[in-house]
Amino acid sequence: MPGLYLVSRIGRYLAAFLLIVTLNFFLARFMPGDPLIHLLGEESYNYLYVHEPDTLEGVKAQYGLDKPLPVQYCLYLAGCLRGDFGWSYQYGQPVFAVIAFRLKWTLVLLLPATVISVLLGACLGALSGWEKGRRVDLILTPLFLFFYTLPTYCFGMLLILFFAFSLDLFPLGGMVSGNISGIRRLVNILWHLCLPLIVLVVHNTAYNYLIMRNAVVQVKTEEYVLTALAKGLKERQVLFGHVFKNALPPLVTVVALDFGFLLAGALLVEIVFSWQGMGTLIYESVISRDYPLLQGCFLILAICVMLANFLADVICAFLDPRIKEGESNA
Repeated sequence: MPGLYLVSRIGRYLAAFLLIVTLNFFLARFMPGDPLIHLLGEESYNYLYVHEPDTLEGVKAQYGLDKPLPVQYCLYLAGCLRGDFGWSYQYGQPVFAVIAFRLKWTLVLLLPATVISVLLGACLGALSGWEKGRRVDLILTPLFLFFYTLPTYCFGMLLILFFAFSLDLFPLGGMVSGNISGIRRLVNILWHLCLPLIVLVVHNTAYNYLIMRNAVVQVKTEEYVLTALAKGLKERQVLFGHVFKNALPPLVTVVALDFGFLLAGALLVEIVFSWQGMGTLIYESVISRDYPLLQGCFLILAICVMLANFLADVICAFLDPRIKEGESNA
């Protein structure tokens, strides 16, 4: 039953969310020393401890660290549910406000890269898998294997060296040049977006291509494919009318499961190109020991991964009804 399947999946993801929040809560509190050291940073903690002990006690009460651990956990859980992740000492703003601003820039980079790479990887992988051992497969497979094994940060630096430094066709980094507005600002942002987008598209397309190729190689040996060919259907009709749809679930599942790795890849690319998204934010929060901000980043990224996996479950159930039937029977 579709409704029962959906309810069971939502229940599992809620349990996973509770586990993630719990781990995030104990991340700072189970580290050696006073948890305030990890929340404030060692320098800030030592200054307040020596010069303003009353302020330190106020901060301790603000985080609820003066209360028993179960009470602290309940307060932290309630804060997460209403979007209160604490205060960023590096930016002097609520953690959620800082993350919301940076997350949109990561999504500006990641979402088009994901969509383009899935479309290219699925189509090229399906074509190569159907023509395994032929010219298209012999050319594309080694090429995408090379790009998949090439680290994203290395590929990014090569593009900067050639297209930005040598040819001066693109900027070396950043998101916008100067104080401009309107349509010029949008065009300038797209200009800065080109190189990091190319890096992610090429790398992710290579991985999606390999997954789709292997899926099509397996599916095309099924009996219904041989039956369709025996009826006189053209190869392209069989490929995109029968094989393609049945080979999609593995690709959708892998894309969702690897969404966290895509975020990690975007993190390195953002640092290389000075793109002010979640990647550079996590890097800056680690350098500045801004633990509330770091905890908030981890929690938001975990939620994004969960949402991607939930969406993949729904899409796979739509593509293959046997998934819902197997869940119901279990």
